[in-house]
Amino acid sequence: MSGGDPIAAFRVEAGDLLDQVEQGLLDLTHRLDDRDLIDAVFRGLHTLKGSGAMFGFDALASFTHHCETAFDRVRKGLAPATQGLVAVILSAKDHMRALVDGDGTGLEAAGAAILAELQREVDAAAGAPPVAPSAPARKGWRLRFYLPPESMANGTNPLMLLDELRELGECTITARTDRVPPLADLNPVECHIGWDVELLGDISRDAIDDVFLFVMDDMELVIEELGGAAEVPAEVAEAPVAAAAAPPETSGPAKAATKTGESVRVPAERLDELMDRVGELVIVHSRLSQLANGQGGDMVLRSISEEIERLVSELRDTMMVLRMVPVATLFGRFRRLIHDLARETGKAIELSTEGEATEVDKTVIERLADPMVHLIRNACDHGLETAEARVAAGKPATGQVRLSAHQAGGEVLITIQDDGRGIDRERVRAKAESQGLIQPGQQLSDGELLQMIFHPGFSTAAAVTNLSGRGVGMDVVKRTIESLRGAIDISSNPGEGSKVVLRIPLTLAIIDGLLVRVGEGRYVIPLAAVEECLELSLEEDLRSRGRSFITLRDRLVPFLRLREMFDTGTRPDPHQKIVVIATGAERVGLVVDQIIGSHQTVIKSMSPLHRDVAAFAGATILGDGGVALILDVVQLVLAGQQQEERLRAAG
Repeated sequence: MSGGDPIAAFRVEAGDLLDQVEQGLLDLTHRLDDRDLIDAVFRGLHTLKGSGAMFGFDALASFTHHCETAFDRVRKGLAPATQGLVAVILSAKDHMRALVDGDGTGLEAAGAAILAELQREVDAAAGAPPVAPSAPARKGWRLRFYLPPESMANGTNPLMLLDELRELGECTITARTDRVPPLADLNPVECHIGWDVELLGDISRDAIDDVFLFVMDDMELVIEELGGAAEVPAEVAEAPVAAAAAPPETSGPAKAATKTGESVRVPAERLDELMDRVGELVIVHSRLSQLANGQGGDMVLRSISEEIERLVSELRDTMMVLRMVPVATLFGRFRRLIHDLARETGKAIELSTEGEATEVDKTVIERLADPMVHLIRNACDHGLETAEARVAAGKPATGQVRLSAHQAGGEVLITIQDDGRGIDRERVRAKAESQGLIQPGQQLSDGELLQMIFHPGFSTAAAVTNLSGRGVGMDVVKRTIESLRGAIDISSNPGEGSKVVLRIPLTLAIIDGLLVRVGEGRYVIPLAAVEECLELSLEEDLRSRGRSFITLRDRLVPFLRLREMFDTGTRPDPHQKIVVIATGAERVGLVVDQIIGSHQTVIKSMSPLHRDVAAFAGATILGDGGVALILDVVQLVLAGQQQEERLRAAG
């Protein structure tokens, strides 16, 4: 996004406004009589209309005007807020987003249909008893206001503000010229005139505030109810009106307080480019460090290398923080999805969230959205029963979908859980046998059986619906999660519901790793997954053949000989090491020949020929220019569990 492109800036701000309107509408579905929510939605629509007209989005301004008018009736107590009205405005919000993103071409028919539905809702609400207004009726107001000197240069037209005031009721306007400077000092692009306005009629204070919505923060405005005391906004009351001719000086502490919490909107591609540069810097530093610490390394060069290492580490950590966003940005998207699914399925569904402050790399958040949509749709369509069926089963009529997130080591665990009917194992097995995925009567663990639902074309739905049933989606979910170097755990209890856990790495860019050697090759193990390192002598290695278990604090832990797994063709070192890794509660040991040390690892994607090799999550460039493969911890732990199950079955 170019900083000088006002249209691009408007589209970004309009997107934020539409998100706020949507969240307000979704909250309103649970509290239809909440005056604050009604006002907030109205203000959002009003701001969007005004901004759209200012930037030439006439179709958007015209369409939004109708929605604003409907909500204004609710706001003034002339009509009640209803679920139907909220649903129509939600549909209208989607149409507004399309108008913001495009030029309105080809959207006229869709807009007309939404407005027709909106009119039906307004007409239906007209017959309902009126809602008492939030404030008593007022007979009139007296205003005095001065706009900022630069207001006209910034696009504010005072005549339009006065016209809006005239539309509110009987209006008398008097210009104030007490601040007009001598002709020699007059700047023709600045606004020096103020106005006294008397408004007569049943007009609410909110309606007056809405007129000045875009300039309220910078202008001087005094409002007094006819026969009452003046109402001065807090931001105006801080500075006397008489002193406003000259801009007040801001003290040092005040200026510092103003800057606190400031933020800058940066396009995502610029962050990605900066991260690439940091990654290259990490690689170059590895080369410098290797030279400085090599034989005959100069002490001055070594000192410089250590200082650069510190700076690179701090820069990397800062860059990682910049890329981290809370999962609340992801979870918030699904409130609308749940609302729409409840209407489509006719079920009562409630969404709850936990751990929304947990932070994940922004790239991970973007790629998680589609898989989670599939999982939530399946939970609502397949998992949750109808209200009647739930009551008959002794459950509350409203089904629960729960999203939660928490960090565990170098992973974030995102859970999608429902309290529905659970997964029918017999139906899954029958479907798997009919598709030839397993042999009739074949023994499978519960986890292996449940993983069958992630096969392409696999569906246990009795009928195809608009939501699911074609077997498309769950295989895509699995591929997407695995492409993020993650894994999926699924569990289900009949009659109690299902739980899907997505194990996702915190970041996809740079990680701290443990560099190890296996045979002649070097590999990187993500340091966040490493629990401890143990010595494995040649004698102990020979004794453990055929069982591949070590006893670690009274618990058997399976281990994998990477030399055999990677078929290195080399003899083991006399003093091998076991690196114990963990994901969640599962632990597995990895036997390596040598632990070289920690390594800042810039993750590079595997080539298309090697992407299907499950043991590796990527590659990295070492300081000497060589390449080390990054081990996929999740896949290795899974391989260790499978080895453990085979050995126990054989025993």
